[in-house]
Amino acid sequence: MKTKFSLDKALKRREASLVECQEEQISRLRKHLAHAYLTPYYRTIIDSLRINIEEITSRKDLTCLPLTSRNDIEKQPDSFYAVPEELFADIAFTSGSTGRSLAIPYTLNDLERLAFNETINFYCAGVRPEDTILLCVTLDRCFIAGLAYYSGLVKLGAAVVRSGVGHPERQWELIQRTKPNAIVGVPSFLLNISRWAEENGFEPVKSTVTKLITIGEPVRKADLTLTTLGSKLEESWDAKVFSSYGLTELQTAFSDCYESCGGHEHPEFILTEIVDEDGNVLPDGQPGEVVVTPLGVEGMPLVRFKTGDIARLYTKPCGCGWNTPRVGPIEGRLAQRLKFKGTTLYPEMIFQALDEIKQVDCSYIEVRSFFDLSDDIKVIVGIDSDVVTKERISEHLQARLRVKPKVEIKEKSQVMEKMKSAGGRKLKRFIDLRGS
Repeated sequence: MKTKFSLDKALKRREASLVECQEEQISRLRKHLAHAYLTPYYRTIIDSLRINIEEITSRKDLTCLPLTSRNDIEKQPDSFYAVPEELFADIAFTSGSTGRSLAIPYTLNDLERLAFNETINFYCAGVRPEDTILLCVTLDRCFIAGLAYYSGLVKLGAAVVRSGVGHPERQWELIQRTKPNAIVGVPSFLLNISRWAEENGFEPVKSTVTKLITIGEPVRKADLTLTTLGSKLEESWDAKVFSSYGLTELQTAFSDCYESCGGHEHPEFILTEIVDEDGNVLPDGQPGEVVVTPLGVEGMPLVRFKTGDIARLYTKPCGCGWNTPRVGPIEGRLAQRLKFKGTTLYPEMIFQALDEIKQVDCSYIEVRSFFDLSDDIKVIVGIDSDVVTKERISEHLQARLRVKPKVEIKEKSQVMEKMKSAGGRKLKRFIDLRGS
């Protein structure tokens, strides 16, 4: 049965009180669990635990169900299917950045749901039907985000320029010809476009672009302030930066509003928890693993899916007028957590420190195991000048991180080639050799 979505109703729903939002979430959660019961995986769990779905009346009650991990899906993917495979309309694949990619099926209803989720996200970021958007994200290679953005913008009524990735010169030509109000893309690439323009006598700050909607790389820190990369973006374009976060498995995404205090949760589409290492739900504002139940998914409904990402949840009303919970910036990935000389680090902390050094054009990290349960970290940076020494970089990292990992300087082309050849759909900045 085709689901109908209304933007007007969705916007009013977000202005309702937090209690009203949660009441609707729980109602939709029960329907979602009833549908998930159609899958062999969740039917076995619900029956074995003798759970009565109708007795789930709060978020707290959801904890009676166990967490779902990537490994659970990898073992037997089809045990998570709730409809016959002939109803699948699209099969996307995860990026594979932290392991083997997973195939995630979408039905026609799932694609409609996906599009409307992005319609709300773009509206939240100030995009309107009369706007033109340059989409610097691929729509091919089994990548779902590009399709989601495109479908959401079309549903909103905006004009989309499907530019794709690569070639800053080509992107700038399209900016001049189509005069977009916003660009969607990976932050580092959007910065490359502005740098190319400046080096070739153009002024990005005088372009029509007023919004930069980012994907794939954090542009905000845990305290919600901009990272160095985020600040550079806003300065180089004279445009507002919005962060977007989602996973292929979730079939849903979060996006910043103008208040920039976390990505809004859409109560009809998703329910978010933050848990500690033992799976206990944490209070607002405390960092932990993001666990998501994407409501209303038809083909592959998941319950309490562990994303592997570290963030915080905020439930105080937002200054934008919406009262929905918000997920803060991603602070790291559990699979990439490092232990170095008694200090816990995440790669993103290292990259944010490197971003503060203007001469560093690109970088990646290699990690190996040490016999003393400590990680051996080597930071490889791409620099095409001798202005910055590895000693200065090491000292800067020590000042920011309190520890001093090894630093190696190579030519930018060598570093970029390694990041491209390391595998996966994205440039690989974290190369984990532990256990190799």
